[in-house]
Amino acid sequence: MLQCREDVLTFTKQLVNIESIVNTSGEKAIAQSLYSMISSMPYFSQNPSQLVLEQTLNDDQERYNVLAFVKGTKGNSNRTVILMGHIDTVGIDDFNHLKDQACFPDELMESLKTEQLPDAAKEHLDSGDWLFGRGVLDMKSGVASHLYLLNYYSQRPEELEGNIVLLSECDEEDSSHGVLSALKTLKRWRSEHGFDYVAAINADFVSPRYEGDENRYIYKGTVGKLLPSFFITGAETHVGSAFEGLDPNFIAAELTRQINYNPELCNEAFGETTVPPVSLKQTDLKPSYTVQTALAAYVYYNFFIHSWSPKDVLEKLREQATIAFTNALTSFEERYKQYSTISGEPYVQHPWKPRVMTYEEMEQLLIDENGETFTAHMSQFKEKLLKNTELDTRMFAAKVVEEAWKWMKDKNPAIVLFYSSLYSPRIELTGKTTDELALITSLDEAVEEFQPYYPYPIVTRNFFPYISDMSFVALSDDEAGISAVSNNNPGWGTKHFVEYQDIRDINVPVINIGPYGLDAHKKLERLEMTYSFEVVPNLTHLVIQKLLNN
Repeated sequence: MLQCREDVLTFTKQLVNIESIVNTSGEKAIAQSLYSMISSMPYFSQNPSQLVLEQTLNDDQERYNVLAFVKGTKGNSNRTVILMGHIDTVGIDDFNHLKDQACFPDELMESLKTEQLPDAAKEHLDSGDWLFGRGVLDMKSGVASHLYLLNYYSQRPEELEGNIVLLSECDEEDSSHGVLSALKTLKRWRSEHGFDYVAAINADFVSPRYEGDENRYIYKGTVGKLLPSFFITGAETHVGSAFEGLDPNFIAAELTRQINYNPELCNEAFGETTVPPVSLKQTDLKPSYTVQTALAAYVYYNFFIHSWSPKDVLEKLREQATIAFTNALTSFEERYKQYSTISGEPYVQHPWKPRVMTYEEMEQLLIDENGETFTAHMSQFKEKLLKNTELDTRMFAAKVVEEAWKWMKDKNPAIVLFYSSLYSPRIELTGKTTDELALITSLDEAVEEFQPYYPYPIVTRNFFPYISDMSFVALSDDEAGISAVSNNNPGWGTKHFVEYQDIRDINVPVINIGPYGLDAHKKLERLEMTYSFEVVPNLTHLVIQKLLNN
């Protein structure tokens, strides 16, 4: 067994001490520091070309990935394992008066001793086996574990029949520019060095699935994540004549009632079920106060998938949106009739019908009707919109749909369904290929071998339940599934673009062996050191050995 606890703890603190909040200069700072740390290892002093600090591509931020590799000397195998993990974190504002100590675990834990803490957190703080601080769990300790193994194998390449690649990527907490840029480096190294990528091991954090859950989870594959979005138009009216128009916020509210927490939209696969969608934004698009109802509303929802494709999700949500629209109109008419009865004003039936379309369908209709005039206008509009750097991809997409809607001849109320952000693809790891089977077998054997040394159950599951960069090293979707994303994202090719072919070109089976803890992204973020600094590196080491040396 590797005696790695103190080394991994030291690496973790070194990384945590560098504030590396996503979309700040800290991402550049930590990459440069990590590059220096690896450069100081004797192996990389002798083989400097096997370590790179590379800036991300097509990114409005200056930030970097750090990649390195060790070539094994035990045999002539080109089999290669990728060890991956992100070096950015979420912000530290939630630490409030302890903000200056957020990235210094020892000082933070000393201060926390005088704070009012939940019983569980206080117990952990007093135990001596838990480490607190921003990034300790998500996921600098995971990177530290990989860094330890990189150093270990760099000193003992004779124990390695094959190669390991370290990928430490930035921007996981926002748009995954890091891993998407790194794919091109991995492809180049495969060409230059003949690497045969047989597995990737991510080291993102794991947590209990429910209160009282004592399992420590390892995941095969990962959940997919979409951001289905809805542009909703109504019929504008003065608030004094409310029933002469249709408030799009009324439709939006019904849509959220229909979609939020809806178990019908949970995706089950291999006995595991995603959590249902939940709203992440709901707003109208009025720029300022007036006494007229809004022209349009905008909502979007988090949507996790295991086996459904982005195309499947569009069809399911078209159905749900139609139900919501129907319910909204029914409720509107019922209330209008009740109002007419009590007010004595005449009831006038409206011509509105449920109307739901995808962005792709609307765009094609407008192209058919207007041809080059429409496409040229929209291209110019997007170019102008790109100059507004305050617009994120989600609001950029909404503005594009809003502009395209102006060209519609039929302005009756409607819902336009589209995607407005990054699609993090789902990955199913089933053993259907030789590499998948080898990785699953190696993992199962490693867990069985190591379990006697650790008191809590180490349990494997099929889908990592959080968004992660694991999504970008393999692809389970076919071309139709990916086309549903690109054809229905209004910002595609301008504000947003992903080269999914790069993912297909790597297409390596991936698992997650990561640190265990609680409250990631929260003030009391913390990890259990025994599992994170001893079990994680040893299990990862065993999987590497079984994959490459058997």
